[in-house]
Amino acid sequence: MEKFVDVILPLPLHRYFTYSLPEEMVGDVQIGCRVVVPFGKKKYYTGIVQNVHYLKPEEYEVKEVTALLDAHPILLPGQFKFWEWVADYYLCTQGDVYKAALPSGLKLESETIVEYNPDFEATEPLPEREQRVLDLLSVEPEQCVTKLEKDTGFKNILNVVKSLLDKEAIFVKEELRRTYKPKTETRVRLTAAASNERRLHFFFDELQRRAPKQLDLLMKYIELSGCLGGMRKEVTKKELLLRASATPAVFNGLIDKGVFEVYQQEVGRLGDGSSHVSPSLSPLNPLNRHQQQAHDEIVESFKTKNVCLLHGVTSSGKTEIYIHLIEETIRQGRQVLYLLPEIALTTQITERLRRVFGSRLGIYHSKFPDAERVEIWQKQLSGTGYDIILGVRSSIFLPFKDLGLVIVDEEHENTYKQQDPAPRYHARNASIVLAAMQGAKTLLGTATPSIETWYNATSGKYGLVELKERYKEIQLPEIIPVDIKELHRKKRMNGPFSPLLLQHVREALEQKEQVILFQNRRGFAPMIECHTCGWVPKCKNCDVSLTYHKGLNQLTCHYCGYTYQVPRVCPACEGVDLRNRGFGTEKIEDDIKALFPEATVARMDLDTTRTRSAYERIIADFEQGKTDILIGTQMVSKGLDFDHVSVVGILNADTMLNYPDFRAYERAYQLMAQVAGRAGRKNKRGRVVLQTKSIDHPIIPQVISNDYEGMVGGQLAERQMFHYPPYYRLVYVYLKNRNETLLDLMAQTMAGKLRAVFGNRVLGPDKPPVARVQTLFIRKIIVKIEMNAPMARARELLLRVQREMLSEDRFKSLLVYYDVDPM
Repeated sequence: MEKFVDVILPLPLHRYFTYSLPEEMVGDVQIGCRVVVPFGKKKYYTGIVQNVHYLKPEEYEVKEVTALLDAHPILLPGQFKFWEWVADYYLCTQGDVYKAALPSGLKLESETIVEYNPDFEATEPLPEREQRVLDLLSVEPEQCVTKLEKDTGFKNILNVVKSLLDKEAIFVKEELRRTYKPKTETRVRLTAAASNERRLHFFFDELQRRAPKQLDLLMKYIELSGCLGGMRKEVTKKELLLRASATPAVFNGLIDKGVFEVYQQEVGRLGDGSSHVSPSLSPLNPLNRHQQQAHDEIVESFKTKNVCLLHGVTSSGKTEIYIHLIEETIRQGRQVLYLLPEIALTTQITERLRRVFGSRLGIYHSKFPDAERVEIWQKQLSGTGYDIILGVRSSIFLPFKDLGLVIVDEEHENTYKQQDPAPRYHARNASIVLAAMQGAKTLLGTATPSIETWYNATSGKYGLVELKERYKEIQLPEIIPVDIKELHRKKRMNGPFSPLLLQHVREALEQKEQVILFQNRRGFAPMIECHTCGWVPKCKNCDVSLTYHKGLNQLTCHYCGYTYQVPRVCPACEGVDLRNRGFGTEKIEDDIKALFPEATVARMDLDTTRTRSAYERIIADFEQGKTDILIGTQMVSKGLDFDHVSVVGILNADTMLNYPDFRAYERAYQLMAQVAGRAGRKNKRGRVVLQTKSIDHPIIPQVISNDYEGMVGGQLAERQMFHYPPYYRLVYVYLKNRNETLLDLMAQTMAGKLRAVFGNRVLGPDKPPVARVQTLFIRKIIVKIEMNAPMARARELLLRVQREMLSEDRFKSLLVYYDVDPM
């Protein structure tokens, strides 16, 4: 009987596709293996086998699987179930989840290969660009389009390729490329002849007479490999040449004489972890009285509840409690997933965990090269997977054989929410579901819980444990509010700094202490403005002003990456008085260097931390005291732990408060409290200077007195009244199109259809704060659904309305997507 497989493709399609299996694969294909399948006219994709069966589909012609890539499944059965939940809950497809979950190295894609036609004869001279491409192909008859583009230096080479195709000068061939190659190294061994002891003595005598350098190299090999003592150890060519101080020519001489032979050995990129770890691991630090009590309460709470919130003030030693819980979990032979909101944090916590757990710890995030992420994935499938995975949100998709504990540190952070592309999942919520599926417990830890988590904990759905004492009983920092509106009026501000902040910075530097300055905007100035006519440079693709970056001397759009040279004169009125408005981290860095020329200053934002090593270097320099002042965006607020920070400056609290979102108040409180928590660590109370124009805002006294519960109380009352989370669930419906008039019609039509189903639970359509991104206009509709309403039914209705919309010919060009539980 003919056998078929259902395959998940890395495409946003709402269904599986069925392919037939060639006879030679029938016995080898298992659920969870990767197969290469044709899709469309000339495309090949790597699909994942979701089911194997004997039912032939009737509605389309079945194509055959091209190749099988795995002898063993790369997905565990539990992962399919989790993928299904993510796709269903976040209203996306399994193809979207597949694209997000797997490292690129495990997803082959077809790349067009161009092939030279040797029988082609030109009837007339070819244009210069076409001739150049043919010349390159005559030397190397098969090349991919990307390589040709690079070698010719032509932009948009596809027109040339198409023209040559029409003339039949070239053919197109679809070929799969493997993006992941195992890493190998060259190793050395004695040939079979040289391994014979009598023959080896003959080589010794001959080399002694004729080639003393080759003899030295052979002796060094025998010493390193221990082959005469019967203790054979593998030796790499690189190490041998280095230790013997020999040249490759001497080495090749021994190969020609038949003494040595070389071979390739596959080696992991991950190493065995030994390079990071001192031979003896550190013992666990004992917990103090408060930490021990919190630890025992968490263990007790896990007996009756699957999720527990640890609400501990900043620097109360939550990480130490996590380490003890991790140790107890892996002692039971189970695995731990430790989630962090920001890659910057992993570099700090890695060291602490490595000291205790050594090579049992694996790290997984997007700043790692793809090949390393592939190896971590494969290691997790093997029998020797890591016991602890430390990572950012994407690590919830890794294969776990036996997950026992999930820790979500800084659970309130909005970076746990994936914004674009789909799946727009929230790693905290998804990890709670993942843990429940695997029979594991989840611990959420933070000093400023999200309002939803706090509500779940106080209403008894989650356990709640509080830790109100800072480690070594250091006092919380003193927060001093400064009214910069009044200072601006009196002209007493020095750029973005108040006299009080500068005085505290000066004192800290004199006492050899460190300073953190927080400004939630990167770049030099948020915008440039013509002082004569008020013209502001805007992005041609998006509805936002361009941000000035002084280091690059250009204007950049932070939404689509469009760049624009800084104009010398205003294009509107030809005035030359162009001024910077506002200030970003880059400008603050400039101003601080001018005010404190003797201090060393570093900046930590998206522009300075493009690579993994950049993160590590900035943090290490600050930890070791090489940097006096650290300027940063919200990256610096997230749980970083520095010993000598005595002053923190929040330069402008208003940018956080004046954001059009129902979470703005909660977020502003969390950010200010978290940034303030970086001040005053090991031995003294810190100071926080909070600059604001809204000195009478009720949030200011709440931050000063660390009154989290007062803030939550007010917010909960407001949200209940206006039907917002945690009392209602939100689904944002986004519509996008290049034609704004058509989009408005589409949005009105869709809102009408949704109102027919959901009634007054629908708000909008409306323009979001940024109403055009990458040339697409955007409209937003909000659907509010009661917490006790059946979500599955609501999702079904939303998808039905979407199908109805797209079935109308005039709306074919509409893009619709959903953001469930938006942040």
